[in-house]
Order: sequence, then structure tokens, then C-alpha cells
Amino acid sequence: MGVRKVNGEEKGAGLSVLDKFLTLWIFIAMGIGVGIGYAFPGVADVLDSYRIDTVSIPIAIGLLVMMYPPLAKVKYEELGNLVRARESKKVFATSLALNWLIGPALMFALAWVFLPDLPEFRMGIIMVGLARCIAMVLVWNQLAKGDTEYCAVLVALNSIFQIFMYSFLAYLYITLLSGWIGGESAYVNVSMLDIARSVFIFLGIPFIAGIVSRFTLIRRYGREWYENKFVPRISPLALIGLLFTIVVMFAFKGLYIVERPQDVARVAVPLVLYFLAMFFVSFYISYKLRFRYSIATTQSFTAASNNFELAIAVSIGVWGIGSLQAFAAVIGPLMEVPVLISLVNVALWIRKRYYNEDGNVKVVKE
Repeated sequence: MGVRKVNGEEKGAGLSVLDKFLTLWIFIAMGIGVGIGYAFPGVADVLDSYRIDTVSIPIAIGLLVMMYPPLAKVKYEELGNLVRARESKKVFATSLALNWLIGPALMFALAWVFLPDLPEFRMGIIMVGLARCIAMVLVWNQLAKGDTEYCAVLVALNSIFQIFMYSFLAYLYITLLSGWIGGESAYVNVSMLDIARSVFIFLGIPFIAGIVSRFTLIRRYGREWYENKFVPRISPLALIGLLFTIVVMFAFKGLYIVERPQDVARVAVPLVLYFLAMFFVSFYISYKLRFRYSIATTQSFTAASNNFELAIAVSIGVWGIGSLQAFAAVIGPLMEVPVLISLVNVALWIRKRYYNEDGNVKVVKE
């Protein structure tokens, strides 16, 4: 997606047709999956028979295809921009706290408040809360006129942080804290090794592939070819992989969904509250710290967004394709997309109300 600057502001071409109707495609994929699962209950056993250890081969292919494009888009070479930027330490520290302290803790709390009697769903949305922003946040940020370069830096940093932090945080929240709060009834013996293995397969492999392809192809064909030719060609693969995964997962749970639609609604409530709370808390903190609008909106969208691809992948890797944990993780993008599209307009209203034409916080006269 091309970006140009007009009067110092970044303008984008807007959402592509695929991105604009992402929620619709997800609903269609869900419907197809539910229909297949309900009409042909044996399809789950057929798909599940193709596996290596606990890794489903069809799903692994779909997930790796889904994860590669966003990681190939990340501008890893721009990581140094954050260090050199004005107020970089304060901005980076704020983002770090929002993404790796406040975000996971908030989702954990909401999961326990709204799903105390549904432990599998609770674990699924906790996994969503631990997977920090990549991919689609670049779209929301651009539409809200955030700082594109800073957003790219945060996406790159979060991608790197997740390789080292996701396994630890998942073990902390899923096994240790859940067991402490709920006692033996809530204790889940999920090893850090199981989580780390899934993170390596579904994040590490496409992460390495993204870095290698980016630097190799840019060196050979140039940055313009890579950004304007290669990236647009691979971008649809992420949606194809996501929709394929959703079809298969809902095929596993077709009968369950038809019989218990209220469970889907219960999972949706804490997810929506999470996206809204993270956005407004982040904007409020950024405003109080007097970050200019472009930085504040980038902070807010990166904090409110999640890497649902990773949450889905790890949940499948740890609990299996037919698990309720993985099923709950799939509800994540279904809720995130319409909520964050709506928040783009909210961000633009905040800019008009609380920031001046230069993007700085308005000075309130006593």
C-alpha cells in the first residue's frame, strides 16, 4: 500500500478491497466451515489424520502462508529510527509498558471476569492478549494518519519481542496465575517448551523467511521493486491462509456452534471491551505525556491491535485444531477488524478536538 506525504502528513491509498471487506470474508469462511462440519462430521477426523506429532500438516501450511506476508512487510532496517528520534526513550518505554505489561494483564482480567466457567475459551482469548500487534495495525494507523515509520518500527520490535516473550508470558498467565487464582480446577499443565515450539514453528520460521527475503530481494532488485511489486503480490496470501484456517477450524466445531451460539457471543464481549479499553487508555496516556498526534495514534492502535495469526497458530499447536482454545482465538479477528475500523474515525475526531494543526497537543488557556 503506497504512502505519500502532503503538507507533511502521510496519505495512503486506503484499504484494498480484500482488507476493506475482511470481516465479510471471515463471516463467509465461518459459514462455509460450519456448513461443512455440520453436514459432514467425519471431515474433522480426515483432516486431523494428516499430522506430524501434534502439528496438523494442512493447518501448518495455512498458518505459515498466513504469517509470512506481514513479516516480510516489516521494515527491519528502520529499527534504528526509534533510537535516533526525539523523545525516543519516553515513547519506546510507553509502548513497551502498554504492549507487554498493561495489554496482557487487561486481557487476563477480562477473561476471568467474563469467562470464569469456560476455561478453554478463557485460555484462548488470553493467548490473543499476549500476541502483540503486527500486520493489520499498519492499515489502521495509516488511515488514522499516524506516524508510518514509527509504526513500522514498533511492528518490527514487537515481532522480535514475541519470539522471546510469548512463551514465558503464556506459561505465566495460563499455567501459573490461572492455577493460583482458580486452584486445581483452573490449573492447566502447559509446558513452556510446548508453547516455545509452536512459537518457533509459526512465528520463528516465517520471521526468518521474512528477514531473509526482504534483505536478499531488496539487495538484488531494489527497494522500489520490493515494496511496489513483490509485497502487493504476496499480501493476499495472508488472507488466503487466514480464511483457509478459519474454514477448517469451524468445520471441526460446526455442530458445536449450531448448538451453542451463546458461547461465541460470550467470547466476543471481553474481546470488544479489551480493544476499546486499550485504545482509549493508550490515547489518554499519550495525551498526558504530550506526544504529538501522529505518535499518540500509533501508540494507541499498536496497543489495541493483536497478532491474532500467532494466537491462532500457537493455540492450535498447543491444544489442537479441534480445541475450544483455538476456536476462541479465531473469534479475535472477527471482533478486532470492525472495532478498529470504527476507532479510526474516533482517532480523527480526537485529533480535531484535542490537537492543533501541527499535530501538537492544544494548549489550554487558564
